[in-house]
Amino acid sequence: MPAGAEEAVLAVDIGGTKVAAAVVGGDGTVLVEDVVPTLADPDPEALYVPIHAMLGSLLEQAADTLGPHVRVGIGSAGPVHGPEGLISPVNVPAWRRWPVRDRVLRTVVTALGRPATAVLVGDGHCIAMGEHWLGAGRDVDSMVGMVISTGVGGGAVIDNVLFAGASGNAVHIGHTSVNFLGPRCVCGCHGCVEFYARGPGMVDAARAGGWEGPDARALTLDAAAGNPVATEAIEQGMRALAAGVAELATNLDVTTFVIGGGVSKAGEVVFEPLRRHLRDFATLHYVRDLRVLPAELENAGLLGAAAVALALSGHGPLREAPAWGSLAPQPA
Repeated sequence: MPAGAEEAVLAVDIGGTKVAAAVVGGDGTVLVEDVVPTLADPDPEALYVPIHAMLGSLLEQAADTLGPHVRVGIGSAGPVHGPEGLISPVNVPAWRRWPVRDRVLRTVVTALGRPATAVLVGDGHCIAMGEHWLGAGRDVDSMVGMVISTGVGGGAVIDNVLFAGASGNAVHIGHTSVNFLGPRCVCGCHGCVEFYARGPGMVDAARAGGWEGPDARALTLDAAAGNPVATEAIEQGMRALAAGVAELATNLDVTTFVIGGGVSKAGEVVFEPLRRHLRDFATLHYVRDLRVLPAELENAGLLGAAAVALALSGHGPLREAPAWGSLAPQPA
């Protein structure tokens, strides 16, 4: 049996631009993995077709590592409907109250002919759990993990317990308002963190100032090279993010924030203004010394989903699986 194969689980990470999946061992070893793009299709079932095919292939490759009852962890862009196993990602319009948990379970049972159990959590929680288990937050008991990409998500581990909330949407920082007079976000609120700080949001702000680049990666490269319009767009986005981070730190009394996602890979061009702007918002004595760290893991979301799945059988880094009702057994 390959290293790390004991207690192997299936992990699925659903985002606005891609869906990744892996079979992961109890020590965090990734045994097999794959990724497919998230399709832009108005038919919610059509979006699942390539995901179903990917999962079937992975399960076939790793069938001998998964055991007689398969545990599955699913992380998804939010919001999620945890107790019901449904998702309504803001950045995937075709999926509204879409039954991802049951679709994935059906795929597993069909592919392997074995019973399976799944738990659904928000992708921000998976990022937090992955980094707490094996990444930048492994030396702390409490932390917030965040992702800045096509959206802005968050999750928290408090005293070594995943803090998912009643519906699985706790710490959904992207849709916290930091400007009550601001533009209406796609979620319906005004002035959300995500509106300003997500990659496409900063690109939109730069284009409004005359910048003509193609995407967020080009924006960060131009800002690093000194382009004033690109720099100002990132300043605005990171100031909004700083306000959201300070709000979470103040309310949760947590001082370690780990940030991953595509935008965070730009390095100091985003982290320096974020840390600088935090001084304007994190003013109370217990949040003045916040640690804002770049994520260490390329696959924190997958590893976090695996950690939640491992908890279903009493193994892994979590003391217990989330208790808010998203578990669903599926017989063979």
